Amino acid sequence: MPTVPETVTAPRGYRANAVVAGLKASGRPDLALLVSDRPAAAAGVFTTNRVHAYNVERNRRLLAAGRPLRAVLVNAGNANVATGEQGRRDTETMAALAAAQLDCSADEVAVAQTGVIGVPLRMEGIREMMPALAGGLDIAGGERAAQAIMTTDTRLKQAARTLRIGRREVRVGVMAKGAGMIHPNMATLLCFVTTDAALSTGAAQELLAAAVDETLNLVTIDGDQSTSDTCLLLANGASDTPPIESSADPGYAPLLAAVQEVLEAMARAVAADGEGATRLVAVEVTGAHNVADARLAARAVAGSNLVKCAVHGRDPNWGRIAAAVGYSGAQFDPAALCVTLQDTLLLVRGEPQRFDPTAVSAALGADEVRVRVELGAGEARARAYGCDLSAEYVSINSDYTT
Repeated sequence: MPTVPETVTAPRGYRANAVVAGLKASGRPDLALLVSDRPAAAAGVFTTNRVHAYNVERNRRLLAAGRPLRAVLVNAGNANVATGEQGRRDTETMAALAAAQLDCSADEVAVAQTGVIGVPLRMEGIREMMPALAGGLDIAGGERAAQAIMTTDTRLKQAARTLRIGRREVRVGVMAKGAGMIHPNMATLLCFVTTDAALSTGAAQELLAAAVDETLNLVTIDGDQSTSDTCLLLANGASDTPPIESSADPGYAPLLAAVQEVLEAMARAVAADGEGATRLVAVEVTGAHNVADARLAARAVAGSNLVKCAVHGRDPNWGRIAAAVGYSGAQFDPAALCVTLQDTLLLVRGEPQRFDPTAVSAALGADEVRVRVELGAGEARARAYGCDLSAEYVSINSDYTT
């Protein structure tokens, strides 16, 4: 298959752009528009935080109506959360402004927002820059859009894959942002997936929910869940493949695998780019009684502040891993617990093992720290992603608005 750009506009029929609307104090691009040239079936997964952005409610309503989407408008620098009726009006105005440029209905434009909570939007720049935003849409704009949605991110998060459904090539693209306020219980970030496959709305929702559950829902940075978490999937059918109506259709499984692959890349990228992080922590739990238990244990280890600190300090204190598994809620016999670091360094197998603390400390300094936990209670497994906890995290979040 030909190489495609690693951007959200890699699938056929998508364009994007980004501009500076004056929402970020840095003066960097902060308003992005992603457009499908044809109506796209849409699906979404959102934050479960009771304090959430109005755009989350609006997007849920649009998707529940089953109508296709044409565009997603995203601003960074202001979450527009807890801003009352003014925040609602501003969100609706943003959708209407974009729709007027695209000659479509405002109900075909989803809106996502991220940044500071409780501060009204400065709409002047958004109004002024909307014509330029829409006028500059092109395939190369995928990377510009990915840059614009970043807040405390230090690196772009984007990917693309190709697959075949029947004899036709199908593409999947993604862009995401997230480095803080990241914790499982949805897709704890902003993430936008595109495909030129054809999907019914029901199949799209089933596919996205399944893919998120296996990937983005297993990332933790700091235990805080955002108010604005949004993951949207657009499927515009531009590949001219037969419509996928349900999980029983032949194209469903390969498309699910491709979407999971790009979301797995986003999960790893988000964890590696955690605020102040210096290392990615990848936790794999095997031998669990069921998948739910495996996920509980993996999330507990990845999310433990004590484990995070031990990784950052290269402290070979495996007891913190065992303690996190113990309080996770997973059912297992502690006498069967095994913990291995970096695939080869066995730390405990029911009881402490002899190991070289210096070697373990050195292993904890790797860019990716792999922790494997064997529960000995069954055949189920799961993974979770996190990062170390550094003083820089405190610095970033102690002066976030000042």
